[in-house]
Order: sequence, then C-alpha cells, then structure tokens
Amino acid sequence: MPLLDCVELTTGTEPRGTVIWMHGLGADGWDFVPIARELDPENALPLRFVFPHAPVRNVTINGGAPMRAWYDVAIMDFGRVPDEKGIRESQAQIEALIARERERGVPADKIVLAGFSQGGAIALQTGLRHAESLAGILALSTYLPMPESLPRELASANERVPIFMAHGSQDPVIPLALAQSSRETLAAAGLSPEWHDYPMPHSVCAEEVGAIAGWLQARFRSRILLA
Repeated sequence: MPLLDCVELTTGTEPRGTVIWMHGLGADGWDFVPIARELDPENALPLRFVFPHAPVRNVTINGGAPMRAWYDVAIMDFGRVPDEKGIRESQAQIEALIARERERGVPADKIVLAGFSQGGAIALQTGLRHAESLAGILALSTYLPMPESLPRELASANERVPIFMAHGSQDPVIPLALAQSSRETLAAAGLSPEWHDYPMPHSVCAEEVGAIAGWLQARFRSRILLA
C-alpha cells in the first residue's frame, strides 16, 4: 500500500515521539499545522507531527463532489449508514503510517493518533484496534464510527489507552449528543475518555488548544524525557 502524502513538522532535532494528526472533511494536511506550532512553543519535547492528506473521493452528502475525505458520508445522521469500506481503508492507511514511524525508531507507545471531525473518527477507529499500546488518542469534534463493532474489535493493548475528547456545544455539523453517546460507548467498553466541551461551533478554540497542549505534554513527558 503506498503511503499517504503528508506534511511534517518537527520539534527538536531528533524526534522521539510522534503525533499523527488527521484533518476534517474537505480540508488537507496543512489544516492543523498552525495549531501544532502552538502546542510546544519552546520545543521542550522532541516530537514529529505528521499531517496526512486524505485521499480525494466523491462525497455523497456534498452532491458527489470530489474532495479530500477519509470516507464517504451519505446522510447528515452520521451515526447511521456508515461507509465501512472507506473507514476501514483509511484505518489501514493510518496503520501504514504508524508502521513507518516504528521503522523510524519511534515505538507505538510514543505515538498519539489525533484528528478533527472525520479525522477524529479515524483516529478512534484505528487507535482502539491497533495491536500495540499507543500513547493516546486525541479526538476533536468527532464521534465513534461503527460503535457496534467495538466490543469484538477493541485491541487488548489499548483497552486503557488515554483518550482526549473535545466538542463544541453549538456544533451544527456533528451534534454534541452524538459525541456524548460515543463517550458513553467508550466508557461502557471500559475506557475512560477525558471529556471537554466548549461554547463553540464545529471548530477549535484557544481554551481547547491549551487543554490539548497540557494533555500532550502529560502523555509524552514521562515517556520521552524519563525513558
């Protein structure tokens, strides 16, 4: 499988941890590069941020227009009629990027999967099923795709993986209730997602960026500086 094209940003000369960050529908890998620069302004941690570009595909809900998307969306009720084929294809593509990081010398337990909206759905889909323990999953303004498959597919290595979930209380794209339902599904599976909600639409706010920075520092500091 050919690797996805990616934008990369490094902090420090020899990265010892990696964040693979997936963008939302219709965006591209450049979307979260500016925010990543705010997460560790003093370059205290040697990290590599990898921002893959999703494949271009026709998106049904947008009149079949071609755009970068991790999977097709047929109706606004995201919890129904999932594009399982597209979701699993994207899962495999992110698995390939994880494998490349391991080849670069970064073990799975120093890799965080992150994503916004569709990208967050793929971060959850992939991270919860990955065979080796990950450092964490960052899921922003998103939901858990194919929740019915989680009980039989949750990898034992990630039964306790740290999860950061954040959502806008005024989100008109992915309803807050769907994100809350996803959180409840994760909790029922024995996971303990850290939950944040903010008075914002389908976006990211400054307070949220601060919380993400603190969470990433907590995930990586002991794993990298004390390893």
